[in-house]
Amino acid sequence: MSTNHAYSFFGAVEKSFDKAAVFTNWDPGILQQIKKCNAVYNVHFPVKIGDQVEVIEAFRVQHSHHKTPCKGGIRFSTAVNLDEVMALAALMTYKCAIVNVPFGGAKGGITIDPKKYTVYELEKITRRYTSELIKKNFIGPGTDVPAPDYGTGEREMAWILDTYTTMRPGEIDAAGCVTGKPISQGGVRGRKEATGLGVFYGIREICKMPDIMKKLGLKEGIAGKTVIVQGLGNVGYHAAKFFREAGAKVVCLAEHDGAVYNDAGLNEEEVFQHKKRTGSILNFPGSKNIASSAEALELECDILIPAALENVIDGTNAPNIKAKIIAEAANGPLTPEADEVFIERGILVVPDMYLNAGGVTVSYFEWLKNLSHVRYGRMEKRFTENLNAHIIGQLEELTSKKVSIKEKEFIMHGADEIDLVYSGLEETMITATNEIMDCWKANPNIPDMRTAAYVVAINKVATSYAELGIFP
Repeated sequence: MSTNHAYSFFGAVEKSFDKAAVFTNWDPGILQQIKKCNAVYNVHFPVKIGDQVEVIEAFRVQHSHHKTPCKGGIRFSTAVNLDEVMALAALMTYKCAIVNVPFGGAKGGITIDPKKYTVYELEKITRRYTSELIKKNFIGPGTDVPAPDYGTGEREMAWILDTYTTMRPGEIDAAGCVTGKPISQGGVRGRKEATGLGVFYGIREICKMPDIMKKLGLKEGIAGKTVIVQGLGNVGYHAAKFFREAGAKVVCLAEHDGAVYNDAGLNEEEVFQHKKRTGSILNFPGSKNIASSAEALELECDILIPAALENVIDGTNAPNIKAKIIAEAANGPLTPEADEVFIERGILVVPDMYLNAGGVTVSYFEWLKNLSHVRYGRMEKRFTENLNAHIIGQLEELTSKKVSIKEKEFIMHGADEIDLVYSGLEETMITATNEIMDCWKANPNIPDMRTAAYVVAINKVATSYAELGIFP
């Protein structure tokens, strides 16, 4: 881990931005505007915890208004500070631009350790934070739409929605004020696994590219590749699951208290259940314990997926990494110094700002669902099934042959919400991967995939600003 206390996450994002800006032709003033955070809200509010009054610090940053609403998660963590929230808000702007989701970037956070509070106390803090955001117009289906992040989930989003609808009665699109809600509250199926699935789709697309695989000395495809995942939270768990199901071997899973290794492959669900039972992933039957998570990052593998927290790989440990592909499932797991090391070593870093965009993509689908007030698939599912059944019937009649039951079921199946969400996410990740790779190929001077992703993002945001007529 980085011991450099002067490290600024927002500074690192600006550094990456500047590195990419030289490959664009935009006016320096436009570039300056894109880089800045448009609106920063830092609030302190009192909450009664037990017999004491506690003053809670919280943030909401809207990085860009080139498109509205702004979009970004809310995290509950003692590490939440202004620098981190600004950096994550900026990454959200670039992320949304790359995957063609029409939002500006935002981020929020409350500086607390959620484990130290009862559910009732957490609810009080969340609702009070929401009312502070409402007062300053920092939340709303057309202005700023939060989502879950580190330390928050469906429960907190339901509290936010309830607070918002209570304070804004009769607002018809109120459900769109927040995403990542429970299904019963207007959430969308597939939201939970969206980020991990997006990581899988993005890497799968890269592994299909013969020129890239040849350069890395790897075979095409996911099957047979060895994978290490750091972090068994929502993102890491689902990434491991989708890679394993596609035939990859997840040889190591790492958590904050150490890691487990098995060269024959691990099943993430079994490890997760073991952790639930024992409180740790360590001592998982049939696997070898590794003392630290940092050590696990340096083991042999084809694909390394850091899915925990930021700057876990810096200039000091980057030279020891043995993976051929680093898939940034977390936000900012590499420092700019690590990037330089990997460029020199010819290791492909697939950047966070587009690779973990599955969450915001499916959040966008949820927001659209809330605005349209109808579940995906509800209108056309039966129509498609009836039509397909009729086509199969006609084929069987004309050919005097029967279609097998399994095939019949597959062809007849009408798309449900989850099918459409997965399909929309797959399309988004494939398109974004190819856009970045095309940009990189078109300009051989671009040093790495992260810079290419930033170039794509800058061009899209700047075009939006230019077309809004903000700049002459």
